[in-house]
Amino acid sequence: MAITAAHTARAPRIRLGMVGGGRGAFIGAVHRIASRIDDQYELVAGAFSSDPERSAASAADLGVARSYGSYAEMAQKEARRKDGIEAVAIVTPNHMHAPVALEFLKRGIHVICDKPLTATLPEAKKLAKAAEASGVVFALTHNYTGYPMIRQAKAMVAAGDLGEIRLVQVEYAQDWLAHEVEGSKQADWRTDPARSGAGGATGDIGTHAFNLANFVSGLTLSELAADLQAFVPGRRVDDNAHVLMRYSSGARGMLWCSQVASGQENGLRLRIYGTKAGIEWEQENPNYLWVTPFGAPRYRLTRGGAGSGEAAARVTRVPPGHPEGYLEGFANIYAEAGRAIIARRDGSALDTAVSFPGLKEGLEGVAFVDACVRSSHKNGAWTKLAV
Repeated sequence: MAITAAHTARAPRIRLGMVGGGRGAFIGAVHRIASRIDDQYELVAGAFSSDPERSAASAADLGVARSYGSYAEMAQKEARRKDGIEAVAIVTPNHMHAPVALEFLKRGIHVICDKPLTATLPEAKKLAKAAEASGVVFALTHNYTGYPMIRQAKAMVAAGDLGEIRLVQVEYAQDWLAHEVEGSKQADWRTDPARSGAGGATGDIGTHAFNLANFVSGLTLSELAADLQAFVPGRRVDDNAHVLMRYSSGARGMLWCSQVASGQENGLRLRIYGTKAGIEWEQENPNYLWVTPFGAPRYRLTRGGAGSGEAAARVTRVPPGHPEGYLEGFANIYAEAGRAIIARRDGSALDTAVSFPGLKEGLEGVAFVDACVRSSHKNGAWTKLAV
């Protein structure tokens, strides 16, 4: 199987702006690295902080020429420039996703937004309508869908290799919030419902697990029963959740997400079982996909190795045995969104193989969190998603 680099034919780099992601921010640096891996984007402007001086300092650190003290100023001024930004990366806390995105959408600027789509379901629905009306490219960085062996798994499910899907098991376990964290910018906003939304672990990592299960299985969740906990005293959002899931196809699933699972680092794991076979994948060993056919021995597919198909190959950069993971997964989302943006710029047809999470996935994710919170408040009653 040939290894194909995830890049487009040479085109002028996409002029990118960024909102958030300044000094002390973790995810901003990840987005910047991801945007540059395939050399499709050039970061030319930013509102890196709501404080103009801090924004300017961050711009100077990054060598970015144009700095703004607010996202509104950035949207207005960049839209007027002939060399203004074509796309904006939004890397703020959740409660700012909707207002920032709306400001750029109404000016026809493409949006690449960190997940979840918004902090609340009404905001998500409003944003989705605005984005659809604007006609711009809207990408949501559920980066795990960019991993090659996840693309392989999705292709196998779609091809019927697993048969009819019966069971979906997904979990995402961490321990970094097992105790109160003092002085952490990341912990501070993630445990504040005014900024994170009503879901804590469910919104932060549960949405990743939910999205991954949907992406690979191709199933649609109809209702769930959730038990949410805040184990750390005084915490105002959940830090652990157990969720039973019923899919419209009749399949059943379970989702566990936790940020208080002592000893766990980034334990995202997916298992899907059909009438013909089952598959298993874990994020901490992302280059391997385990397959167990019914009545036959278990075997392993490797990224770029024998037996892996075109869906995995088109987002693979290096030969097997050289680990690819978190940053490359993010880069694949940026690369796929970049292909869509360049196609819009050029008025050309978009390759049908291009795939990245967007408004549909964003709405589903926020609806998932909303349903989990409502279900847990009703002592785990079965609750339909209000998409």
